[in-house]
Order: sequence, then structure tokens, then C-alpha cells
Amino acid sequence: MQHSMISTMLAAVSLRDLALVQAVWRHGSFNSAARAMHISPSGLSHQVQKVEQALGAPLFERGGRRVVPTAGGQRLLAHIDTLLHAAEHLQQIARAGAVAFGGELRLGVPASLGPYLLPHLITPFPQHFPGARLSLSEGKPKGLLRRLQEAELDAVLAPVAPALSGIAVRSLFFEPWELMLRADHPLAGRRRIALTQLDPAAATLMAENHAEGQGHVQDVSLESLAALTTLRGGYALVPTLAHERLASMPGIVLAQIKGQAPGREIALYWREASPWQADLHNFAVLLAKVAKQRPRLKLITAEA
Repeated sequence: MQHSMISTMLAAVSLRDLALVQAVWRHGSFNSAARAMHISPSGLSHQVQKVEQALGAPLFERGGRRVVPTAGGQRLLAHIDTLLHAAEHLQQIARAGAVAFGGELRLGVPASLGPYLLPHLITPFPQHFPGARLSLSEGKPKGLLRRLQEAELDAVLAPVAPALSGIAVRSLFFEPWELMLRADHPLAGRRRIALTQLDPAAATLMAENHAEGQGHVQDVSLESLAALTTLRGGYALVPTLAHERLASMPGIVLAQIKGQAPGREIALYWREASPWQADLHNFAVLLAKVAKQRPRLKLITAEA
């Protein structure tokens, strides 16, 4: 239906007028409805007549002890109720704009990062973004970035990747790799180990850091990578954020890499067209604060 087909009289009817009509329907009395809506009974009656004239049909039978809808009024009142519910929903959506991220941030995080970084984000997030909910999705970086482009996610935390059209990126921190060895490895007792002391062919590597060596590449979780290391021996390169979790596993020891340790640069991605630009920049600031509190992570200063 085109808006131009709405009569001048109906266009003059306000949502308040419709709410008054609804009140009469619910209370079954002009006097009770008037008290509930803080209006005089005569004023209420006048507004109801205004709506009836605009619709060209009576809504109520008057004169009895209880006001009841006419047969046609019953159908019209059902539509009025639907319209008022829609208006209320519209108001809720508009109010959500006052809450960060419209009330919910859908964040994608790789499985090799999320379990080790996000626990430190759970407490400060609602403090910085009152009323907003943090919804998390784990997956592989490429898949998460694709979901971001398709608007299934609002932001993604992932290693730095080639530039994507329509996607903004802010580098946050550099996370060095550590060495994970089986407890009986000849170098297991050392706190720091140089990569040159290890056989590249003995490495078991995550798929995302396979460029660091020529060992066995495994597209598995860090816990599964630890299990493979205990079975095969050798060593693996693992992110330093997972240190506490991996160090608690039996048969595993961790050591830092001597010299310039390789690692991964973590960035926050979001769509350039997102209406939550200011919120996302503030979220990046919060992530940097969280990273600053974690040992061995190196913050990357945002460009002015």
C-alpha cells in the first residue's frame, strides 16, 4: 500500500490516539481507560471519535454498562494492537542505538587465541560497554573473516592477513611463540632454547605457523597439538598466551625461544561500513589494555 493512499484524516491520527482506543478496548470502560491514560473521560471520548471518523467505522457500542467492540471494530482493534506493538518494537530498536554495538557485539576469534585471551576480557567488557552483550564465535581465521564480510560477525580478532576490500584493521599486539617439548626431550630442562639447536623436521606445527619450519603441519587445537607432541616427541611452536594451560598438561614442558622469537601479530577487523565505528575503536583500546597486562605480549602502537 502506498503512503499517498492514506487519507488526510487518518494521517492526523497519532499513536497516542490509537493507544487511547486500545485502552478503552482493554478496560471495557471509558472512565477506567481515562484514569489509566491520565485523560478526562470527555477528552478520551473525543479522541476515540476522531479515530472512528478517520477510519470511517464505529469501533465500540456505547450505552451499555460495559463498552464492547462492534463486529467491524473487533477486526480494526486487532490491527491497531499490531500497529502499536510494531511502534513499540521500533522504539526499542532506536533506543538500542544508545547502547554500544546496538546491544550486542558478535566477535569472531580463532580457537588458538580465544580460550587464552577472552577470559581476561569477560570482566572489563561490561564495565566499558554497559548494556552490551559479547557473543563469541570460534573458527579458522579465513572463515571468520569471510563471515565478517558477509555481516554474520561484527568484528574479528585474528592474525594479520592481506588487505580485504571494505574491511578496516587495527593491529593490537605481537604474540611470540614458545617451544613445547615432551618432558623427556634432551633439551627439556632448559629455560631458553635456540631454534638452531632443534631439528626442523622434528617440529609439529599449527597450520597458521607452518611457515616457521618444515615439520609436520597439523590443523588441530593446541590441546591436540600437545597430545601429538607427547606421542611423537620432537617439539612444537605454540602461542605464549596458552602458556598456563599447556604447562599444566602432563608430560609437557615449555621453554622460551632464545634470541628473536617468531610469533604472530594479532589485529582487530571490522567492516568500514559498520555504524559502530566509535564503539569498535574503543573496543580496540580495551583489547590493548588487556594485552598490556599479559606477560610477553608486545603492544603495537596505533597510527595517529
